[in-house]
Amino acid sequence: MKVHGLMALLVVFLGILFSLAVWEWIIILILFGMVMGAELFNTSIEDLANVVKDKNKLDYEATKSTRNLAAGAVLVTAIVAAIIGLLIFGSKLI
Repeated sequence: MKVHGLMALLVVFLGILFSLAVWEWIIILILFGMVMGAELFNTSIEDLANVVKDKNKLDYEATKSTRNLAAGAVLVTAIVAAIIGLLIFGSKLI
């Protein structure tokens, strides 16, 4: 989450520097919400996996797949956000 927060600050700085249009800011804000929301879902799934693991005296491997899937969802969301960000900012550099 810290990395995503730092990237969000960088994007805001670059958005101001490149004078993004209102529609571009709207897309950026939607992407921020998607990535941060995915991170929060991932954290809640990991917390729930810990409760299930501890309550049922399971080892870590029993919940590994669930954790990996949740982390993968964050990764996919972040990659899509980065691609869209590159399209928005790349058009400003050309």
